[in-house]
Amino acid sequence: MTRAFTFPGLTTRVVFGHGTLTQVPDEVARLGRSRAMVLSTPHQQAEAQALAERLGAKAAGIFAGATMHTPVDVTDRAIAAYRAANADCVVSLGGGSTTGLGKAIAVRTGADQVVIPTTYAGSEMTDILGETAAGEKTTRRDPAIRPEVVIYDVDLTLTLPLALTVTSALNAIAHAMEGFYAPDRNPVTESLSRDAMPAFRDALPALAQNPQDKEARAKALFAAWGCSLTLGQVTMALHHKLAHVLGGSFGLPHAETHAVLLPHTTAYNEPAVGSLLLPISNTFGHGSAGKGLWHFAKSVDAPMRLADLGLTAQDLDRAADIATKNPYANPHPVTRDGIRHLLQQAFDGHCPD
Repeated sequence: MTRAFTFPGLTTRVVFGHGTLTQVPDEVARLGRSRAMVLSTPHQQAEAQALAERLGAKAAGIFAGATMHTPVDVTDRAIAAYRAANADCVVSLGGGSTTGLGKAIAVRTGADQVVIPTTYAGSEMTDILGETAAGEKTTRRDPAIRPEVVIYDVDLTLTLPLALTVTSALNAIAHAMEGFYAPDRNPVTESLSRDAMPAFRDALPALAQNPQDKEARAKALFAAWGCSLTLGQVTMALHHKLAHVLGGSFGLPHAETHAVLLPHTTAYNEPAVGSLLLPISNTFGHGSAGKGLWHFAKSVDAPMRLADLGLTAQDLDRAADIATKNPYANPHPVTRDGIRHLLQQAFDGHCPD
């Protein structure tokens, strides 16, 4: 019997293909906007400038100060620049840092957003914003946060460094993993998440051999879209809570932290969710979803230890305390001892038990 479900529908317009960057001016015009501020990280400033030139008279300038975990002080500077330029929308070019900044501006000003992802991290299809202030990351959901348009250009991912290709793909898989057992999952998110597992399994080894393999890049980007859409439709649980704690309170890099945590958070919840994680264990093997993801991550040279990301052994107790202070709803009980053990295994890089 098909179970009852609610599918809230899609409000974000998606443009997917090769060379779709050329459609940015048309999409800005479609929104009825005429002064777009282009956002990027400092690393992608040249690409942001080129995009602003492509926009021509529709460009209101660039702000190339996006950074990880969306610090509120950076958002304040970006909004000042946005208002000084008399902008009426933002075009976010880059990964999760830039997408987060665009969302933070939009929810404060009412700006429309056009997002152009260049990684697989997958926050672009969501109504979720995580921001950092005073050493703590907080997360909220609001329909005003969800972008109006997302443009996926496979060609922009051809130069994505292999290390970031791997970590952002594992970040995307984490969205699907939590979507499989989310209480508000639905057949649309389940189908997209199931399809994403073999797509990433096949694409990442191919990209390790040839990072400019267009077919593998298209397969990975489509899978990332499916995982992002899943994240934007369902409730997050333990994995995302821990990633937010380690990023916001300890400054760990976003995608790498997701990659290291993924096998361990999967294994922690696996006993409580039964067959719901079979799409992962069936895809990656080794008898369980957690172990399968650990072995897959190792095979594609992903980072395996929190110790290598800047966390210290002395940080583990504090991280466990923060993570269990206000835990997200989770299918398996969140205990201080359980989380401390999980963090120790992720710190050491052991295969989850």
